[in-house]
Amino acid sequence: MLRDRVDRAGDMALFLAVAQEGSLSAAARRFGLTPSAVSRVVARIESRLGVRLLVRTTRSLHLTAEGETYARAARRILADLDETEAQIADQGCPRGRVRVSASMAHGRRVVVPLIGDFVARHPGIVVEIDLSDEVADVIGGRADLAIRFGPLADSPLTARRLGETGRMVVASPAYLARAGTPRVPGDLAGHNCLDFNFRRIEPGWPFREDGRDHLLAVRGNIAANNGETLVQLALQGIGVTRVGTFHIAEDLAAGRLLPLLEAYNPQDREAIHAVFVGGPAMPARIRVLVDFLAERMGRSQGPVP
Repeated sequence: MLRDRVDRAGDMALFLAVAQEGSLSAAARRFGLTPSAVSRVVARIESRLGVRLLVRTTRSLHLTAEGETYARAARRILADLDETEAQIADQGCPRGRVRVSASMAHGRRVVVPLIGDFVARHPGIVVEIDLSDEVADVIGGRADLAIRFGPLADSPLTARRLGETGRMVVASPAYLARAGTPRVPGDLAGHNCLDFNFRRIEPGWPFREDGRDHLLAVRGNIAANNGETLVQLALQGIGVTRVGTFHIAEDLAAGRLLPLLEAYNPQDREAIHAVFVGGPAMPARIRVLVDFLAERMGRSQGPVP
């Protein structure tokens, strides 16, 4: 009985070869065996199961219904075995492809400059980077790892905190000279507010008034799918926008953009997370990239609580 269990994976692989080739002789050549040896393996499986798996004539060979069922199960079992062994082997030297989704500005300014060091450390890993401010569908397989800002929606994904940043409402001096400076969030109803054009977790701009947080719907004549475009539009004096402080720091310091409504900012710091499919089967190539980003981004942006 123990010998049968030890041999089952090999028996399954040989049976699948017979099913794929449609011939005992062809399967035998693939494995470097004799046709009689292959025939004995098939007979052993049939004896163990108590059913016929193959129907053989002098000219043809085809699977019975039970043979089809066994072949499907064998493919799944052998694929699971291969995947398990690959994951364990990867622990020592992770390899493979990792698809990373990051926002346009944060990806260009923070993530991309780190990737060179990562691939130098892990030469067996290939990194694909997709920069867009749209939310990538990690569960649906559009990315292996996505970097997201602010509160996370409920989902089966695993999240690892990488750091934090702020968000700020800003406009250029030229725009404010022309349109006036908003003093309270409600004043934005009279301003051209430049916003993102895709669905987000928070549909509006958040503010805190009288100790209570609320979302304010805003309107404007231009929308964009990335923060860098909104910053460029604000620099041109077209309107007011709300973006992450990590890519306007230089413009704020130079006075090209001015902060607005800071007394009503509900959260001056915003968490940055990596989200991914976790669990025991998480590939090592994803795990080491998450660890690397947490180490480097946490170091560059201050301690992560």
